[in-house]
Amino acid sequence: MIALEDLQALPITNRVTIPEDYQDEMGHMNIQYYVRIYDQAAWGLFEWLDISLEDLRATQNGMFALKQFIQYFAEVHIGETVVVRSRVLGKSAKRLHFIHFMVNESTGKLASTFEVLATHADLSIRRSAPFSDVITAKIQQRIDEHEQLAWEPPLSGILAP
Repeated sequence: MIALEDLQALPITNRVTIPEDYQDEMGHMNIQYYVRIYDQAAWGLFEWLDISLEDLRATQNGMFALKQFIQYFAEVHIGETVVVRSRVLGKSAKRLHFIHFMVNESTGKLASTFEVLATHADLSIRRSAPFSDVITAKIQQRIDEHEQLAWEPPLSGILAP
């Protein structure tokens, strides 16, 4: 398991205090809200990569999730605060591979990970399209930074750009 101290080097892409309506019949946060929190974190990650929603709209581009792999390690309950930190793993001309780590700040435990393969898309034709040269360079810069970390992320082995 990854040490929480290792995650401190990663950018915070979302932070949420869990509201009452996120609770399910089992007395913890329902799985649909993990995905919601991770979706919001993806936008935080994209902003960190200089892929803003405004720029995407202006250029008729977008980002689509292609594959996702989620793991749960510890329950999250109502009133607890979680933080999501994100690591960029790889890219191709059109794809982006990353992982989110959800840490329960209230309990000090890693609650979940969410590994994603996403694609950049041309929304005028609704098909995958290459990133711009500027975005490609920024993504590569962030990959290079994250490759300097002294720990390997816990990957599924089934997703790759």
